[in-house]
Amino acid sequence: MERKALFIINPISGGKKKDGVPELIEKHLDAKLLKPVIVFSDGVAHATQIAKEAAGKFGTVVAVGGDGTVNEIASAIVGSDTALGIVPFGSGNGLSRFLHIPMDTVKAIENLTKGKTISIDSATLNGKAFFNMAGMGFDAHIAEVFSHNKKRGFISYIKMSLKEVINYKPQVYQLEIDGKHYEREAFMLSFANSSQYGNDAHVSPHASVQDGLLDVCIIKPFPLWRFLELAMRMMAKTADKSRYVEIIRGRQVHVKRALPGPYHLDGEPHMGGTEAKIELLPGSLKIIAGNDFV
Repeated sequence: MERKALFIINPISGGKKKDGVPELIEKHLDAKLLKPVIVFSDGVAHATQIAKEAAGKFGTVVAVGGDGTVNEIASAIVGSDTALGIVPFGSGNGLSRFLHIPMDTVKAIENLTKGKTISIDSATLNGKAFFNMAGMGFDAHIAEVFSHNKKRGFISYIKMSLKEVINYKPQVYQLEIDGKHYEREAFMLSFANSSQYGNDAHVSPHASVQDGLLDVCIIKPFPLWRFLELAMRMMAKTADKSRYVEIIRGRQVHVKRALPGPYHLDGEPHMGGTEAKIELLPGSLKIIAGNDFV
């Protein structure tokens, strides 16, 4: 039986044109191993709908886009025998970078037949799936503000972060992690499946998508002049060494906060209430990682 791969291309992710991608797929995918079928998504949740119909019919569904596109498609096939492939085209590409999927489009296409298929953990926040990172606090605030910005890309994100950090106020969170209670004032609260947000900014350097645990990363309030230092620590994979960072691992997390506000799932903002329940689902997603991923 021939193996087929459905490519779902998000035409607007990362602000990058993808008109030439179908031609690259036809040219660089080894059709003897994987026969491509190519579609373009059109609007919010369309990729999820397409992927749901493909689950079980295609051995592989490939997300051509950024973290949001990956989330949409993975949400539809999680728990099935269909594997997720990724051709990264976003601003951050967090999960792709963590899994050593090439950022180069041609190499990413070739990786779909040369890479290794593994099973990774996924998680849900109030029933909605995420695969790389979810969060509350400053990063969720930035995701919400950034979603209304016409300019995309890493530089725009940094500029906006520097502008917004001046007036951002931390919150007190009540946390229950695997039955144990913690109260923490936090600038940011991240639920890390992989180690990084994207662009190689590692909030939890030792996180693993295969250890059956989430890393609950608490970024405590810090002097404003240390903001760049914390950012540099993330790039150097030493955030966990900072006295402003606390990491607690667990499978089930219940969060209460005083005020409703935004949260994010794989970088995509949502508005939420004062409570959130986060649950890890071990080994629930088949995915094609880079061939050097360990």
